[in-house]
Amino acid sequence: MPRAKRRNPHDPARAHDRRSQDLPCNAEVAAVEVDDPLGLEPGEKIVALRSIRNDPLGRLHAHHQIDDAQYRGGRAFQDDWEKAQRGPRAVDTTREFVDGGERREPITEGQRRAVLRLNRAEHELGADGSMLVHDVLILGMTMEQIAQRRELRTQRWQDYFARRLKECLDRLALIYGFATAHPLPAKSLRR
Repeated sequence: MPRAKRRNPHDPARAHDRRSQDLPCNAEVAAVEVDDPLGLEPGEKIVALRSIRNDPLGRLHAHHQIDDAQYRGGRAFQDDWEKAQRGPRAVDTTREFVDGGERREPITEGQRRAVLRLNRAEHELGADGSMLVHDVLILGMTMEQIAQRRELRTQRWQDYFARRLKECLDRLALIYGFATAHPLPAKSLRR
């Protein structure tokens, strides 16, 4: 006579496991803890998978190469860039004028503030720093691609660009208020 199957006890954590189990073969993901959208208590967290394949900032954060303040500063810069780019478009004089055509979108207050923050960031990062941040955060380039673009192909230059990017992300964290500057200069710390 066949044995009766044992039933496993009910595990409430397993009942609502919403993580994907079937990822594509070329997926690059990292586990991240986020607020539970279906949670009953405020502040409940779940573990979700975040794609880092085309996200250099997410990849650096997932591999613990940058901290949370640097990550949030970079994301704030990307958010401001997207807000600023949504602005009014130029008038295309080659198109035929149609009565009742679309009006130009006015610049919103949010766009204006985003552009002001971007201008401040560009001023504080300098020309080279703002170009490096733009290449990584907006264009999604790797350090190797940045070095090749500038015709500096050695590993030493790639390491330099990586260190310089971290300095720029530190500055962005300060600009956007995710970090505070150290009150004492470095020389006064040594005694």
